[in-house]
Amino acid sequence: MKLEGRVAIVTGAGSGLGRESSRLFAAEGARVAVVDIDPERAAETVELVEKDGGTALAVTADVSVEEQVRAAVATTVDTFGTLDIMFANAGVVSRGGVPSVAGGEQVEFQDLTDADWQHVLGVNLSGVFYSAKAAVPALRANGGGTILATSSAASLVAYHSIALYSATKAGVNGLIRGLSLDLGRYGIRVNALAPTHGMSPNFLMPPGAPVVGQSYEEVSGPWDPSVSPIPLKLQRPPSLRDNAKVALFLASDDSEYISGQTLVATDGGTLSRVGMWFPEDKGSPGDL
Repeated sequence: MKLEGRVAIVTGAGSGLGRESSRLFAAEGARVAVVDIDPERAAETVELVEKDGGTALAVTADVSVEEQVRAAVATTVDTFGTLDIMFANAGVVSRGGVPSVAGGEQVEFQDLTDADWQHVLGVNLSGVFYSAKAAVPALRANGGGTILATSSAASLVAYHSIALYSATKAGVNGLIRGLSLDLGRYGIRVNALAPTHGMSPNFLMPPGAPVVGQSYEEVSGPWDPSVSPIPLKLQRPPSLRDNAKVALFLASDDSEYISGQTLVATDGGTLSRVGMWFPEDKGSPGDL
């Protein structure tokens, strides 16, 4: 088992990648603190982990509030005795989302408010800062460990209608580079994964919506790789587990000498494209 005897915190673990990573980490031997702003979702994730034979603890916290993040770390250490992995995964999309994907109403950039900005900034970037800051004392006391964050393909290329989200995720990439330099002396590795495909529709759904438990591609209908915009043609759609496996790699000793990196996950060659669209490409630029 890749995480045997380790203790991990996963934020935003009530759905999507956070839930899938919690289950995978536990299956690989970790005791997992499932942190989410929604206590019911956190409890559901714990139930799934325990059903699989793992050990987990539900903790309610808003990662945009530093005191709540500190309390979540303290609860984890008090319960499990130590901390080895902090996975700062919680994230929100900026208001307006991705209308072409979500079917929602587009919000023009000039109509976004300071509250919109502070919300996405607070969760996506301050939340990573608070999570890392709260974890460092426990990781140092443990002789080292791993800080992992969820970035996004949107930190590397532009997507419509989510400029605020893209900015915060690009900030995550810069933060983990700086922290890797500052914290390496304590044996603490700091990395991020940047998912492209295989993420949860819950990300664009209202708070409290039922947890889908599958990726966009899995719920969009029968999979046909010939019409998918993903250059890599496989006979199954990308899944949440594909991204969770990358998180596991970065959290485990398999990546022991990797730090300061943002690893593009479940990309299938999508980000290798040039700006021009060629006739042999299936779909359209809007599919991306």
